[in-house]
Amino acid sequence: MRHSWSIPRRTFLKGLGTALALPVLEAMSPATKVFASTGARKFPTRMAFVYVPNGVNMADWTPKAVGSNFDLPAILEPLAPHRSEINVLTGLALDGARAHGDGAGDHARANAAFLTGAHPRKTPGADIRAGVSVDQVAVAKLGRETRLPSLEIGCDGNKQAGACDSGYSCAYQANLSWKGESSPMPPELDPRLVFERLFGNGNSGEVKENRERRKRYQKSILDFVLEDAKQLQSNLGYTDRRKLDEYLGAVREMEIRIEQAERFSASQPNFDRPSGIPEGPNGFEKHIKLMADLLALAFETDTTRVASFMIAYDGSNRPYNDIGISEGHHHLSHHQNDQAMIGKIKRINHFHMVQFAYFLDKLKSVKEGEGTLLDNSMIVYGSGIGDGNRHNHDDLPILLAGRGGGAITPGRHIKMEKETPLTNLYLSMLDIMGASAERIGDSTGPLKGLGV
Repeated sequence: MRHSWSIPRRTFLKGLGTALALPVLEAMSPATKVFASTGARKFPTRMAFVYVPNGVNMADWTPKAVGSNFDLPAILEPLAPHRSEINVLTGLALDGARAHGDGAGDHARANAAFLTGAHPRKTPGADIRAGVSVDQVAVAKLGRETRLPSLEIGCDGNKQAGACDSGYSCAYQANLSWKGESSPMPPELDPRLVFERLFGNGNSGEVKENRERRKRYQKSILDFVLEDAKQLQSNLGYTDRRKLDEYLGAVREMEIRIEQAERFSASQPNFDRPSGIPEGPNGFEKHIKLMADLLALAFETDTTRVASFMIAYDGSNRPYNDIGISEGHHHLSHHQNDQAMIGKIKRINHFHMVQFAYFLDKLKSVKEGEGTLLDNSMIVYGSGIGDGNRHNHDDLPILLAGRGGGAITPGRHIKMEKETPLTNLYLSMLDIMGASAERIGDSTGPLKGLGV
């Protein structure tokens, strides 16, 4: 039963330098819409785009069976607990990532075109041009409904300027999100700065000062909002009190993990930026999981409904020492059918999928009414390159997780007609978000077959 007392959806727990957003509670009005005919409550729909570089080993990705009885090949095995909550989409293409007379540079084009569907201008200078990305199309219509219009995060940075892939500006590989044709939205790589952005008071000038004050007094961000929290809890029903306790515990756990990362990271003297990026053994995995948790919290609190998460930029040659692979990812992707190299690529692809399954676990663990946060989300996972050895941009490795608030029927392998634009998927997602667009990049119309 819903508690008779209600609070505004934009309620924050406030304290020194802190404005802690709350999860969606039953007591909030109009945080959710209630339909008089059924009594059902509708929660906001969120969407996120998770990018992995250099394609995948498609033979170990593509299910043999189409429909609801699809199999999970080796790379997709970590998703077994979420089999009923994902759609494997095959046959989608990204024409904007093809050369179109520009020669080499598939990695730069794949990265820049993945959310825009646009063919980027080949230039090493400042005259970059791509297109507006799907997330920013949504922001233009929905951004005012949340404190942060969108969130851009990543775990592997590239230069924002200069020449990188075969004469393309580094900006193309460094960014997934584009607010305008020449205006990329750089991802934040430092978990501490993402944390402060989510839970600070919004005054960037006070962030460092307040962080230092908390550190000096050895206090958590929660200590500064304790009085507000106690007052709020006294007015909440049992279900909301339990949810608030769980949420505050998750925030504190996040703080501890970031503090540990800072403590054990190598930091430079007099370096002003906080160093919250995990290093050492399993550092990359810890980094990805920290960012996944922060994104889940951002969605849970309705701080934002739109996000992009670049695990690594396309063309990244980082080694995967966490799983015993010392060679660079990009180097291995050019395997030329060497079975030993293919085996290592499969392990890297599997590692990425383990992290994605972790993110889905987090979303599924958050209850929203009779469903979960995952039920009310649309999460795209994929790459702008199909097979890393071929550098092809058709039959891309694309997953769609979540139910989009009931608009999507998951649990299927959906095989599209060849050369179906990936951007058609984005048109469908924008429709579900209530931010419809006529076109994105090379789109030809909303993708059919996703709904109930």
